[in-house]
Amino acid sequence: KGTIHWVSAAHALDAEVRLYDRLFTVPEPDAGGDFKAHLNPRSLEIVHAKCERSLGEAKPEERYQFERLAYFALDPDTQRDQLIFNRTITLKDTWAKEARKG
Repeated sequence: KGTIHWVSAAHALDAEVRLYDRLFTVPEPDAGGDFKAHLNPRSLEIVHAKCERSLGEAKPEERYQFERLAYFALDPDTQRDQLIFNRTITLKDTWAKEARKG
């Protein structure tokens, strides 16, 4: 079992978090037409977050789990005054699976 760690907004660092999803809305975008018709308009969502101060020392090769949602990596575009993290993989949502079983 894990522990959820909440971050004090007053003492946190601001960060940009990039949530990547599938680029296309169908498995074979070029089958039978223009692949551009199947671009996923939500393939990248950018949200702003608060993170603990220790992430100010993050290194690009390190991975971090944010609130049991996914793993994130520091983006090479990060600058000293602006942290940027990219979602690398989502976690399985076992609670949603249990809810669907009903």
